[in-house]
Amino acid sequence: MTKIYNMAPTKKKNDKIKAEDIMTAYMNHVLETEDRPKSVYRFCKDNQFEETDFYQHFGSFDSLRKQIWQAFFDNAMQAAQKDKDYAGYSNREKMLTFFFTFFEVLKLNRSYILYSVNEAGGSLKHLEQLKGLRRSVKDFARELIEERNAERQIKLTQRSPEIFSEGAWVQLMFLLRFWLNDDSPGFEKTDVAIEKSVNTIFDVFDNTPLDNIVDLGKFLWKETFA
Repeated sequence: MTKIYNMAPTKKKNDKIKAEDIMTAYMNHVLETEDRPKSVYRFCKDNQFEETDFYQHFGSFDSLRKQIWQAFFDNAMQAAQKDKDYAGYSNREKMLTFFFTFFEVLKLNRSYILYSVNEAGGSLKHLEQLKGLRRSVKDFARELIEERNAERQIKLTQRSPEIFSEGAWVQLMFLLRFWLNDDSPGFEKTDVAIEKSVNTIFDVFDNTPLDNIVDLGKFLWKETFA
């Protein structure tokens, strides 16, 4: 199994300030103070780098928070693709691998994620910083279903990439909420939920008429965001 590393880098003196350095400093700040930085100026001064270093990578704290979630996605994809067998996996196996790896990355950063969700009143629906992650997850799912459709000669057996990609995003939100409330050792229940939900989604797309898929999507959306 590919080892997952925390996103926090080891920084040497006089190294050029990287986006990862600033994201790590921000995560440490909110966890240690339980509050957001008051200004970019003060945040940079407290962490001994220049404002120009911050603005080289981020336009605001809002863009930084979005990029942290994007980094979770990027780390998970990079780790999954390091598996020498990944390229030969079926689309179902690739999706399972991504979800399992993504939640391994989240485990390393659970305290920050709990802080972010609690700060938003416990609601994932209004968590603006997830917008970039949503786009990346949907693009990944869309690519998987387009590959699958290309293998099918009969048009009637092909599936809508847009519906599948939206379903993958709703599924991730469902699993994220499940994981946030999971108190089982090692989050074992989340692992079971990932396997069951991914297999169910693929089974539905393989065997269920389009109208029923839309109904399932509405149901999952309601269950996730109600």
